Amino acid sequence: MASGIPTDDEIRDLFNSAKTIAVVGLSSKRNRPSFGVARFLQSAGYRIIPVNPNETEIHGEKAYASLDEIPKDIRVDIVDIFRRSEEVPEVVEAAIRIGARAVWMQEGVVHEAAAARARKAGLLVVMDHCILKEHRRLMD
Repeated sequence: MASGIPTDDEIRDLFNSAKTIAVVGLSSKRNRPSFGVARFLQSAGYRIIPVNPNETEIHGEKAYASLDEIPKDIRVDIVDIFRRSEEVPEVVEAAIRIGARAVWMQEGVVHEAAAARARKAGLLVVMDHCILKEHRRLMD
């Protein structure tokens, strides 16, 4: 992992081993990128956990107000972040607390200090990349 950026093989391994993806900032509004990305991830076989305090259910899955509210018996593999960059540190700390294996910051979402903190805690970090585009590129 040169300079903290995962290789294609590391990302492919993550996609192959992950089962559950918590989508922070997932919206039920069909015109929002998070809506379509989560639907794609579901169609690819992943369980989606919506994390948004303003939602109750999205794509047939119960929504939680925060990562910390996800029941402990649900193992979150990837935390996919659709939030503003300044909100990332709080999400990363929660991802570490719940034992996630990776944090994925969507296109335009960058926070170097939070990424470094996640890496130090042993999480794989992908920053400023769309999980849907990378899945299509590496898995199709």
